[in-house]
Amino acid sequence: MKFFVDTADTAEIKSLASSGLLDGVTTNPSLIAKSGKKFVNVIAEICEIVPGPVSAEVAATDFDGMMAEARVLRRIAKNVTIKVPLTVDGLRACKTLSDDGTAVNVTLCFSPAQALLAAKAGASFVSPFVGRLDDIGQDGMGLIAEIMEIYQNYSFRTEVLVASVRHTMHVIQAAKLGAHVATLPPDVLRALFNHPLTDKGLAAFLADWAKTGQSIV
Repeated sequence: MKFFVDTADTAEIKSLASSGLLDGVTTNPSLIAKSGKKFVNVIAEICEIVPGPVSAEVAATDFDGMMAEARVLRRIAKNVTIKVPLTVDGLRACKTLSDDGTAVNVTLCFSPAQALLAAKAGASFVSPFVGRLDDIGQDGMGLIAEIMEIYQNYSFRTEVLVASVRHTMHVIQAAKLGAHVATLPPDVLRALFNHPLTDKGLAAFLADWAKTGQSIV
């Protein structure tokens, strides 16, 4: 499974990228707004930090507007992935861009039918929002299972990018289902490292080592 981080905070991205575990970055208008920086500049800076896909979302809702914005975003860096909403115009833009060799992330997916359409439109990634479905009493991970089954039936090349991840179990469940990518808030990505028995075991090892009075260097 690939790990993307869902943030526009370049300091966080640099820190996580240094671990060697970061495969890409997703952003959205809300995350860009929190950064307080100019959109194009933020995306350019992220693309310099991370060589993998960096999702930059269009703000337009009509086809012509999306295509105009996509032309600007594509010029920022080779690893920019154009992010479009799962609407009629968004899928039309996806098809046009993907036919031209541009990577596209179709976002705001909430049903297997929508995911099927995204794959047929040639999306590089489709982003089902598991946490938001859980919030309204639906089964977010059940959606991932349905999408994976459909995609495997037809050998679609579209990668399932699990979004709106709220906790580490979302990551584990998605990995067990074979999802290709999970995009995680920085705190959830860091939480994957943690286990109380790891901390307890390390403390015991260090205490025993101190008793030896030795030094490796």
